[in-house]
Amino acid sequence: MLFGGISFAAGLGVALLFQSERRGVGIYRTALFLPIVFSLVVTALIWGAFFQPNGVLNNVLDAVGLHSWTHVWLGDSSTALYAVIVAALWREIGYVMVLFIAGLKALDPAVQEAARVDGATAWQRFWHVTMPQLRSVNLVVLSVLIIDSLRSFDIVWAMTRGGPYHSTELLSTYMFSTAFGSHALGYASAIAVVIFVLAIAVIVSYLVRALSEEKEA
Repeated sequence: MLFGGISFAAGLGVALLFQSERRGVGIYRTALFLPIVFSLVVTALIWGAFFQPNGVLNNVLDAVGLHSWTHVWLGDSSTALYAVIVAALWREIGYVMVLFIAGLKALDPAVQEAARVDGATAWQRFWHVTMPQLRSVNLVVLSVLIIDSLRSFDIVWAMTRGGPYHSTELLSTYMFSTAFGSHALGYASAIAVVIFVLAIAVIVSYLVRALSEEKEA
Protein backbone atom coordinates (compact mmCIF):
# COMPACT_ATOMS: atom_id res chain seq x y z
CA MET A 1 0.00 0.00 0.00
CA LEU A 2 2.79 2.43 0.91
CA PHE A 3 4.74 1.67 -2.26
CA GLY A 4 1.67 1.97 -4.48
CA GLY A 5 0.37 5.15 -2.84
CA ILE A 6 3.69 7.00 -3.01
CA SER A 7 4.35 5.83 -6.59
CA PHE A 8 0.91 7.03 -7.71
CA ALA A 9 1.09 10.41 -5.96
CA ALA A 10 4.73 11.15 -6.82
CA GLY A 11 4.34 9.99 -10.42
CA LEU A 12 1.28 12.18 -10.89
CA GLY A 13 3.00 15.12 -9.20
CA VAL A 14 6.10 15.06 -11.41
CA ALA A 15 3.90 14.48 -14.48
CA LEU A 16 1.96 17.66 -13.71
CA LEU A 17 5.25 19.47 -13.11
CA PHE A 18 6.94 18.31 -16.33
CA GLN A 19 4.00 17.99 -18.74
CA SER A 20 4.55 21.35 -20.43
CA GLU A 21 7.18 21.65 -23.12
CA ARG A 22 9.70 24.00 -21.54
CA ARG A 23 13.38 24.34 -22.23
CA GLY A 24 15.34 21.63 -20.44
CA VAL A 25 12.28 19.72 -19.21
CA GLY A 26 13.24 16.73 -21.37
CA ILE A 27 16.44 16.33 -19.34
CA TYR A 28 14.46 16.00 -16.12
CA ARG A 29 12.02 13.56 -17.70
CA THR A 30 14.90 11.44 -18.98
CA ALA A 31 16.63 11.49 -15.59
CA LEU A 32 13.45 10.30 -13.87
CA PHE A 33 12.71 7.64 -16.47
CA LEU A 34 16.29 6.34 -16.74
CA PRO A 35 16.10 3.96 -13.71
CA ILE A 36 13.43 1.88 -15.48
CA VAL A 37 16.13 0.84 -17.95
CA PHE A 38 17.98 -1.00 -15.18
CA SER A 39 16.85 -4.45 -14.15
CA LEU A 40 15.47 -4.96 -10.65
CA VAL A 41 18.63 -6.84 -9.66
CA VAL A 42 20.88 -3.97 -10.80
CA THR A 43 18.65 -1.53 -8.93
CA ALA A 44 18.93 -3.69 -5.82
CA LEU A 45 22.73 -3.84 -6.11
CA ILE A 46 22.99 -0.05 -6.48
CA TRP A 47 20.78 0.70 -3.50
CA GLY A 48 22.17 -2.19 -1.47
CA ALA A 49 25.61 -0.58 -1.76
CA PHE A 50 24.07 2.79 -0.89
CA PHE A 51 22.53 1.46 2.35
CA GLN A 52 25.49 -0.65 3.50
CA PRO A 53 27.04 0.22 6.92
CA ASN A 54 30.07 1.64 5.06
CA GLY A 55 27.97 2.79 2.11
CA VAL A 56 27.29 6.18 0.60
CA LEU A 57 24.48 7.21 2.94
CA ASN A 58 26.38 6.58 6.18
CA ASN A 59 29.54 8.15 4.75
CA VAL A 60 27.61 11.30 3.83
CA LEU A 61 26.06 11.44 7.29
CA ASP A 62 29.51 11.08 8.82
CA ALA A 63 30.91 13.79 6.56
CA VAL A 64 28.27 16.35 7.59
CA GLY A 65 28.68 15.60 11.30
CA LEU A 66 25.58 13.44 11.75
CA HIS A 67 27.36 10.32 12.94
CA SER A 68 24.54 9.57 15.40
CA TRP A 69 22.21 9.16 12.41
CA THR A 70 24.27 6.40 10.80
CA HIS A 71 22.49 3.10 10.84
CA VAL A 72 22.53 -0.50 9.64
CA TRP A 73 19.65 0.30 7.32
CA LEU A 74 19.13 -3.14 5.79
CA GLY A 75 19.95 -5.02 8.97
CA ASP A 76 17.31 -3.41 11.17
CA SER A 77 13.73 -4.62 10.88
CA SER A 78 12.45 -1.10 11.59
CA THR A 79 14.24 0.44 8.58
CA ALA A 80 14.80 -2.39 6.09
CA LEU A 81 11.33 -2.20 4.55
CA TYR A 82 11.60 1.55 4.01
CA ALA A 83 15.03 1.14 2.42
CA VAL A 84 13.62 -1.40 -0.04
CA ILE A 85 10.64 0.86 -0.78
CA VAL A 86 12.99 3.77 -1.56
CA ALA A 87 14.88 1.58 -4.04
CA ALA A 88 11.63 0.42 -5.66
CA LEU A 89 10.28 3.99 -5.85
CA TRP A 90 13.46 5.17 -7.57
CA ARG A 91 12.63 2.78 -10.40
CA GLU A 92 8.84 3.10 -10.44
CA ILE A 93 8.12 6.84 -10.23
CA GLY A 94 9.58 7.63 -13.66
CA TYR A 95 7.47 4.92 -15.27
CA VAL A 96 4.29 6.20 -13.62
CA MET A 97 5.24 9.73 -14.66
CA VAL A 98 5.40 8.71 -18.34
CA LEU A 99 1.96 7.07 -18.14
CA PHE A 100 0.43 10.17 -16.59
CA ILE A 101 2.14 12.55 -19.03
CA ALA A 102 0.65 10.53 -21.90
CA GLY A 103 -2.77 10.88 -20.28
CA LEU A 104 -2.34 14.60 -19.60
CA LYS A 105 -1.31 15.24 -23.21
CA ALA A 106 -4.59 13.71 -24.39
CA LEU A 107 -6.78 16.03 -22.30
CA ASP A 108 -8.82 18.74 -23.96
CA PRO A 109 -7.25 22.11 -23.00
CA ALA A 110 -10.53 23.87 -23.78
CA VAL A 111 -12.14 22.29 -20.71
CA GLN A 112 -9.34 23.58 -18.48
CA GLU A 113 -9.62 27.03 -20.02
CA ALA A 114 -13.39 27.09 -19.50
CA ALA A 115 -12.95 26.16 -15.83
CA ARG A 116 -10.32 28.89 -15.44
CA VAL A 117 -12.64 31.48 -17.01
CA ASP A 118 -15.43 30.41 -14.65
CA GLY A 119 -13.15 31.25 -11.71
CA ALA A 120 -12.08 27.75 -10.63
CA THR A 121 -8.91 27.64 -8.56
CA ALA A 122 -5.91 25.49 -9.54
CA TRP A 123 -6.94 22.84 -7.01
CA GLN A 124 -10.56 22.84 -8.21
CA ARG A 125 -9.43 22.49 -11.83
CA PHE A 126 -7.17 19.59 -10.88
CA TRP A 127 -9.70 17.73 -8.72
CA HIS A 128 -12.91 18.38 -10.68
CA VAL A 129 -11.60 18.67 -14.24
CA THR A 130 -8.25 16.90 -14.64
CA MET A 131 -8.75 13.86 -12.40
CA PRO A 132 -12.14 12.81 -13.86
CA GLN A 133 -10.61 12.91 -17.34
CA LEU A 134 -7.73 10.71 -16.15
CA ARG A 135 -9.96 7.84 -14.99
CA SER A 136 -8.75 5.41 -17.63
CA VAL A 137 -5.10 6.36 -17.02
CA ASN A 138 -5.59 5.97 -13.26
CA LEU A 139 -6.88 2.46 -13.87
CA VAL A 140 -3.84 1.59 -15.97
CA VAL A 141 -1.45 3.01 -13.36
CA LEU A 142 -3.14 1.19 -10.48
CA SER A 143 -3.09 -2.08 -12.42
CA VAL A 144 0.62 -1.64 -13.21
CA LEU A 145 1.44 -0.84 -9.58
CA ILE A 146 -0.42 -3.87 -8.24
CA ILE A 147 1.22 -6.21 -10.74
CA ASP A 148 4.66 -4.70 -10.06
CA SER A 149 4.09 -5.15 -6.32
CA LEU A 150 3.30 -8.83 -6.89
CA ARG A 151 6.43 -9.39 -8.96
CA SER A 152 8.92 -7.42 -6.84
CA PHE A 153 10.81 -10.59 -5.91
CA ASP A 154 14.13 -9.60 -7.50
CA ILE A 155 14.73 -6.34 -5.68
CA VAL A 156 13.68 -7.64 -2.26
CA TRP A 157 15.61 -10.89 -2.54
CA ALA A 158 18.76 -9.18 -3.77
CA MET A 159 18.68 -6.56 -1.00
CA THR A 160 17.37 -8.38 2.09
CA ARG A 161 16.17 -11.90 1.15
CA GLY A 162 12.95 -11.03 2.95
CA GLY A 163 14.67 -10.24 6.23
CA PRO A 164 15.59 -9.25 8.79
CA TYR A 165 13.01 -11.22 10.76
CA HIS A 166 10.68 -11.35 7.74
CA SER A 167 10.21 -7.54 7.86
CA THR A 168 10.48 -7.28 4.05
CA GLU A 169 8.82 -10.59 3.23
CA LEU A 170 6.59 -10.72 0.15
CA LEU A 171 4.43 -13.55 -1.16
CA SER A 172 7.02 -14.15 -3.88
CA THR A 173 10.02 -14.27 -1.50
CA TYR A 174 8.05 -16.43 0.92
CA MET A 175 7.20 -18.80 -1.93
CA PHE A 176 10.87 -19.04 -2.95
CA SER A 177 12.19 -19.63 0.55
CA THR A 178 9.45 -22.19 1.21
CA ALA A 179 10.25 -24.08 -1.99
CA PHE A 180 14.05 -24.02 -1.89
CA GLY A 181 14.71 -23.41 1.80
CA SER A 182 12.13 -25.58 3.54
CA HIS A 183 11.65 -27.85 0.47
CA ALA A 184 7.87 -27.64 0.93
CA LEU A 185 7.17 -27.70 -2.79
CA GLY A 186 3.44 -28.31 -2.46
CA TYR A 187 2.92 -25.34 -0.15
CA ALA A 188 5.11 -23.16 -2.37
CA SER A 189 3.07 -24.19 -5.42
CA ALA A 190 -0.11 -23.14 -3.60
CA ILE A 191 1.43 -19.72 -2.91
CA ALA A 192 2.39 -19.43 -6.59
CA VAL A 193 -1.22 -20.14 -7.57
CA VAL A 194 -2.42 -17.39 -5.20
CA ILE A 195 0.01 -14.91 -6.78
CA PHE A 196 -1.16 -15.97 -10.25
CA VAL A 197 -4.84 -15.59 -9.33
CA LEU A 198 -4.25 -12.12 -7.86
CA ALA A 199 -2.41 -10.98 -10.99
CA ILE A 200 -5.08 -12.42 -13.29
CA ALA A 201 -7.84 -10.77 -11.23
CA VAL A 202 -6.19 -7.37 -11.67
CA ILE A 203 -5.69 -7.90 -15.41
CA VAL A 204 -9.25 -9.15 -15.98
CA SER A 205 -10.78 -6.28 -13.99
CA TYR A 206 -8.76 -3.81 -16.05
CA LEU A 207 -9.83 -5.41 -19.35
CA VAL A 208 -13.50 -5.46 -18.32
CA ARG A 209 -13.38 -1.80 -17.31
CA ALA A 210 -11.50 -0.80 -20.47
CA LEU A 211 -13.97 -2.66 -22.73
CA SER A 212 -16.96 -1.14 -20.95
CA GLU A 213 -15.52 2.38 -21.33
CA GLU A 214 -14.84 1.69 -25.02
CA LYS A 215 -18.46 0.63 -25.56
CA GLU A 216 -19.73 3.75 -23.76
CA ALA A 217 -17.55 5.91 -26.00
